[in-house]
Amino acid sequence: MFDLRLGDCLEVMADIPDNSVDLILTDPPYFKVKNEAWDKQWDRPDQFLAWLDTILEQFQRILKPNGSLYLFASPKMSARVEVLIARRMNVLNNIRWDKTEGAGRHRGACKEALRSYFPTWEAVIFAEHYGADNIAKGEAGYLAKCDELRGFIFEPLRAYLDGERERAGFSSKQCNEACGNQMAGHYFSSVQWTLPTLANYEKLRAAFNSCGGEYLRKDYEELRKDYEELRRPFSVTADVHYTDTWTFDTVKPYAGKHPCEKPQAMLRHIIAASSKPGAVVFDAFAGTGSTGIAATSMGRKFIGCDMSAEYIEIARQRIEQAHAANAA
Repeated sequence: MFDLRLGDCLEVMADIPDNSVDLILTDPPYFKVKNEAWDKQWDRPDQFLAWLDTILEQFQRILKPNGSLYLFASPKMSARVEVLIARRMNVLNNIRWDKTEGAGRHRGACKEALRSYFPTWEAVIFAEHYGADNIAKGEAGYLAKCDELRGFIFEPLRAYLDGERERAGFSSKQCNEACGNQMAGHYFSSVQWTLPTLANYEKLRAAFNSCGGEYLRKDYEELRKDYEELRRPFSVTADVHYTDTWTFDTVKPYAGKHPCEKPQAMLRHIIAASSKPGAVVFDAFAGTGSTGIAATSMGRKFIGCDMSAEYIEIARQRIEQAHAANAA
């Protein structure tokens, strides 16, 4: 299923509900890299970054608490873009896509005239919501946000554990004594919630059931699977790119190619690593639909938008053609 919308992404995102997108995979303008009007609409970097921050504000709103963001950036602007994203989200990686092989522009460039090293890479900034998958660090404003997000994500598990504690009639102090630690506040409340270890879960079960009751009946492995289902998806293996340096081939020139088209292998890698079948993938700068092709071909739902009617129509045709080819 795919939904392509013509228009400014800020207007399109205004109609997208809060916490409804599993993965944002997008390639915004770079700022004066491409000889295109959409990449030259700002005179200064600060103007570009101010515009991008309005986009990030909406990304932050529509992305699910356990969702992921992958955003492409140019070598020149990647550091500033990363800092901008970090104001709103937790940056996990600044991935470097090495485009040396298959990228011919550097071969004809007059590198000596640059007075600096020629860039042959592109950044892919990978981020999550603060507190979505890690313990809070206690920075200003960060602790509360982590508790809010972790509570939202893991509330079913927290409620189960705390409900069993209440049924058994145990206080937090008694739970700490049973486990031999001071973690009850983290096991049963939303403050920096964490899943008990197997050993501590069994200690709690033994304590709760010591008076003849039947509490914490869920097997720990079942509980752990529930936890994995709720947390941010991330799955890679040694058979794919699992470091922060990527070597995917660039897209070879062809008639009608988008100037920023990304290779299907890389898009599929991101989608496989950071989403599950049935997930909603959003691209705010859909171009000619490469992300939509990858997402829908892998059993995800896709929402994409672009300001170019020509690109939207090309994207629609490409996605439909890809589906027809897969069905043949």
